[in-house]
Amino acid sequence: MIKDNQKHFNRLHVLIDALVIAFSYIIAWYIQIHIFVKDKAGTLPAQTYLFALVFLIPGFLLLYYAFNLYTPKRVQGRRLEAGNIFSANMIGMLIFLGVLYLINQPDFSRPMIVWFIGINFFLTVIERNLIRMVLMNMRRRGMNLKHMILVGYSLAAREFVDRVAANPQWGYQINGILDDMASPGTIYKNVEVIGNTGDLERLLSRNKLDEIAITLGLNEYYKLQRIVATCEKSGVHTKFIPDYMNIIPTRPYTEDLLGLPVINIRHVPLTNTFNMMVKRTMDIVGSLICIAAFSPVMLLTAIAIKATSPGPLIFTQVRVGLHNRTFRMYKFRSMEVQKPSEEKQGWTTRNDPRVTGIGRLIRKTSIDELPQLFNVLKGDMSLVGPRPERPQYVEKFREEIPRYMVKHQVRPGMTGWAQVNGYRGNTSIKKRIEHDIYYIENWTLGLDVKILVLTVFKGFVNKNAY
Repeated sequence: MIKDNQKHFNRLHVLIDALVIAFSYIIAWYIQIHIFVKDKAGTLPAQTYLFALVFLIPGFLLLYYAFNLYTPKRVQGRRLEAGNIFSANMIGMLIFLGVLYLINQPDFSRPMIVWFIGINFFLTVIERNLIRMVLMNMRRRGMNLKHMILVGYSLAAREFVDRVAANPQWGYQINGILDDMASPGTIYKNVEVIGNTGDLERLLSRNKLDEIAITLGLNEYYKLQRIVATCEKSGVHTKFIPDYMNIIPTRPYTEDLLGLPVINIRHVPLTNTFNMMVKRTMDIVGSLICIAAFSPVMLLTAIAIKATSPGPLIFTQVRVGLHNRTFRMYKFRSMEVQKPSEEKQGWTTRNDPRVTGIGRLIRKTSIDELPQLFNVLKGDMSLVGPRPERPQYVEKFREEIPRYMVKHQVRPGMTGWAQVNGYRGNTSIKKRIEHDIYYIENWTLGLDVKILVLTVFKGFVNKNAY
């Protein structure tokens, strides 16, 4: 059983971390003192630097523990772990520098500390990814498995089984399902219903399980108190997977209201004031830089449009943006001038006769979208976000596609997660919404930068733009 081996693994992990810290420190000392310092007359003796390890190693290990770096890695993401390693090292550096200040030790090399933090972060990330790879390989071969059973044969249970089956590197071994409604012997993806909830105490008494997952259907929640009490009495780790996929098909979050847990249906990072300010600052700075950088392209495009087709240079269209408010979105005109009734007739199709020769080129290369940089500057749009749609299509899709209106909880963007994943133009609206909602719920500044970089490499040329 894995719980018998976890203590030994954690001790080994701590020992490896300690060795990495010591090795990083010694390498940093050697680089700074023996390579960069020419005059060694004023440097402290090696024994002084090495003595600092007596406090440094346990101090950093405590920081790693505080930043949850010794929790199981089964479903913890690499980026989250790397972020925690970075945070622990930054806090460690500040404490180190603070202690040197308090003990009045001006001769202790500060650049060496910076070297140490950089090397230690780099090597610790490599070390932990190597450990992760070893563990994943062991789990794929049936070793280091966490044995568990599910209590309740519901949609939540099937969703959990699906994810475990698709990710053998997590190392979960589902030994069966207990359910009062499904017949014993019912099988879902090689996981069998082995009894009813009344058998739970008997199975737990055998002490061969590492974990219980309660996956009851909504209509069976009256059994929760009894089942949780049984699990708690056994001491086996228990998790609860709520069966609300059909009711709340998203990633909720819980907050504490004076001891009362409150479930918020959707987590939207951009409702946070600080996040909004960061993103808006990025939009203003980014749009100004892009306007300056693309001004020659926009000037040439304007001349080409005026020279080849009579009519206005800029085409404006009403779109639906943040909080369902409409705004006028700017584009370079790529079609012949039309009456408003004709313009609303529908999507642009392949070889559409309304599109001009220059228009076909600028649509294909997304040059027609460049005036939207001024929409970003005004605050109607963002550099990154769900693409805005016309009001008539919003009314249509809100009735046909679940969660379609969620996209209006953030500013629309010039480019987005759906677009860099290939969902532009004449592609699945449902897939676009899935990607838009993922972006809304998982927004970070890093994700915005990633989308902008991907847009440069594969987002400008659009095979579905006609």
